[in-house]
Amino acid sequence: MTGHDHQPEHLRPGSNDHPLTESSAIPGTDSPSIPELTGDSEAVRELLLALSVGFTLPAPLPSGLEGNEELDSIIAAAKDAGLLLSDGSVVGTARYALLKGTPNDRIAALQRELVGKVLAEGRVLGDLARDLARSGLQDSRVAAELEESANRVLDTDPRLAADLYAEALLAGNHELANAARRAQASAAIGDLDAAGRIVDRLLALPEPPDLRLGVDVAAAVWAQRGMLARGADTYNWLGPDRMDGSAPLAAVAMIGSGNAVGAEELLAAAPPSGSPTLLAVALALTQEGLRRTLGPAPQLALPELIRASDMMNASGAAIPLPETPAALAALCALHSGEPAVADHVLTAALAAGQGGDAARPRLFLLRAWTAMQQDNADEARLAINEAVKANHWPLAPRDELLLAALDVGLARRGSEVHELVLAWDRAREAMMHVSVDLFSLLPWGELMICAARLRETRRVSHSLDGAWELLGRLGNPLLWSVPLHWAGVQAALLSESPAELAPHAAALVRASEHSHLAAVLAAGGKAWVSVLASRFEASDVETAARGLAAVGMPWEGARLAGHAAAHAEERRDMVRLLACARDLHPQSAPSGGTSERLADPHQDVAGTPVPEGVSPSPTDPSGLSAREREVGRLLLEGKTYREIGEAIYISPRTAEHHVARMRRRLGADSRSELLVRLRLALGEVHPPP
Repeated sequence: MTGHDHQPEHLRPGSNDHPLTESSAIPGTDSPSIPELTGDSEAVRELLLALSVGFTLPAPLPSGLEGNEELDSIIAAAKDAGLLLSDGSVVGTARYALLKGTPNDRIAALQRELVGKVLAEGRVLGDLARDLARSGLQDSRVAAELEESANRVLDTDPRLAADLYAEALLAGNHELANAARRAQASAAIGDLDAAGRIVDRLLALPEPPDLRLGVDVAAAVWAQRGMLARGADTYNWLGPDRMDGSAPLAAVAMIGSGNAVGAEELLAAAPPSGSPTLLAVALALTQEGLRRTLGPAPQLALPELIRASDMMNASGAAIPLPETPAALAALCALHSGEPAVADHVLTAALAAGQGGDAARPRLFLLRAWTAMQQDNADEARLAINEAVKANHWPLAPRDELLLAALDVGLARRGSEVHELVLAWDRAREAMMHVSVDLFSLLPWGELMICAARLRETRRVSHSLDGAWELLGRLGNPLLWSVPLHWAGVQAALLSESPAELAPHAAALVRASEHSHLAAVLAAGGKAWVSVLASRFEASDVETAARGLAAVGMPWEGARLAGHAAAHAEERRDMVRLLACARDLHPQSAPSGGTSERLADPHQDVAGTPVPEGVSPSPTDPSGLSAREREVGRLLLEGKTYREIGEAIYISPRTAEHHVARMRRRLGADSRSELLVRLRLALGEVHPPP
């Protein structure tokens, strides 16, 4: 080896890993050199070169120095020359000069001799192996130790494993020898492209090594790309004879893509699993719990999936998965009306690092969904922020869809029309990159509702047809289909389409015989229809609204009560329903904060005007109270009195009273003048979009 192509990288001039740079060369010379030595200069030079390469004092040393009777005097001469420090390390300038001026083949020979001596002593190379590999040394012994080290930490520290595998390649390891494990490490840290490229080359071989692991990685990558059915196809290609311990993973992929029959056949044909380790038990419980979600008693599935998540946390393994047990348990809880349970499971999984770095964004996004469903927008946005920064790599496509649906859902619940339109535009892009599967029904339901509100149903109709077809292949399981039917009810109400409403309402009524959640949602749908027809009893609406809140849908319940209050004929009904809405959704704040909505203590819970003689609420320099500023912002958004009332749970008449008071306080003689003065008072120098 000649030239500098194989020079140890961390010792090259200008390298960030070496404390010296070109400026460290000895002044007054054209090339690096060391100060003139006294005594046996060649022996001192050899000692300093050996120590610069990685040998240590007192041992091991190269054969030419080890056992040399003059070694002590050589060491003393090096110290006297000021080139060897008391700790046995070579002075930086001398070290740099020696390595720069020594042929690469000589350095490599010394490095190989060092490896042989360390291994002969029965010691592991440890960090020395990494240093040697990064320096460019190709040695099978170094590569083997790096590969073994990577294998040991693959399931628990995939990021370190990825680095070690890369260094083993530098040291001369064969590219395909550990391809499946390298792909697993890349997938576990979120580098889907690298994992996919490695697996593609592996699976194209006639007899690929570690075939089953390679298929596991391929299926996990397909799932994260939002193409779960492709992952199931990969397991079908593998076949039951070669499935071994991957059968539970294959069952998850197949059920998630709508092929429960194929999953049952595969599990029956696959050989029995091996030792009952924590990981094996976690995977077995995962597929058993998922299968239960399709049966007549889906309430038994949630405890099983929670136990699967607990066992996966305890195992500490970060193996490739189509879906983590924690995510499946959380989805089961959300589909059962138990968002608080979902949040607890997700919190524990994140603390344990379940699924490795690649799984963290999805777990955080599901936490955001539980927070949004429980009407906690601030917590949802915090979880979204954690998801976005949880990984060095961009979000996987299936997680991009979940994020897009979260943005849509938060904007819809915040009555932020402009933000809703922007979020919908982003969601349209995300939808094009994924296909529908069982584990993405919640975001598709939210997008269905948004599409109906924005009159964009055609944008999601094909995907929703696929969702209903998938559920049909699975036998329309109650746990998975009920929330999507509820989304269909809300979409039909927004579209004012009785024909579209009827099948979803009928499905909820039929399901209510076997599902408490379906019964609550059926009552909620019935209440909405009666409110829109202005033929309702306040007590029935309140019962339905509080029922929705009890199954983790407080915003939906408050929305129902608030809308009914706006249509109530009797004042006592209006007061009762507004009080219910405020009780279920006290922190509603379209302007972005919760304190502003509750800042006016002189506004009673029913939203009635402040009686004469009561001191006015605190005001800011504009002369407007916190409540009036809130109403003013909604007015600037173009909302009617009724829409203002529905947004902040006051009656339309109360909203009108607020506007009248604002006109008087701001001295506006007309509505157009009021809008101008409001923009100035609220800092809106331009009209809102």
